[in-house]
Amino acid sequence: MSDSIVVTLVSQAIMMIILMSAPIVLTAMIVGFTVSILQAITQVQEQTLSFVPKSLCVYGVLILLGPWLLNTMLQYVRHILDNLPVNLLR
Repeated sequence: MSDSIVVTLVSQAIMMIILMSAPIVLTAMIVGFTVSILQAITQVQEQTLSFVPKSLCVYGVLILLGPWLLNTMLQYVRHILDNLPVNLLR
């Protein structure tokens, strides 16, 4: 396996990680920012007020996007397995 194939596979894997984690991370960031603003406005500094809504929203996003995440990952794995060199499989 040449260096260019390895570099291509690694860069595709990194892009796949970013693509699959972006909705979850962005949801947690938006909810956390919103709760932080509400806490600053109301001056209520309770840690669970930040944790509970964030975790519920992240679980909701995982449930909603679960099929898409699974299909995207399966397509990527199929692409990797279909493009493996034949001599690597022996």
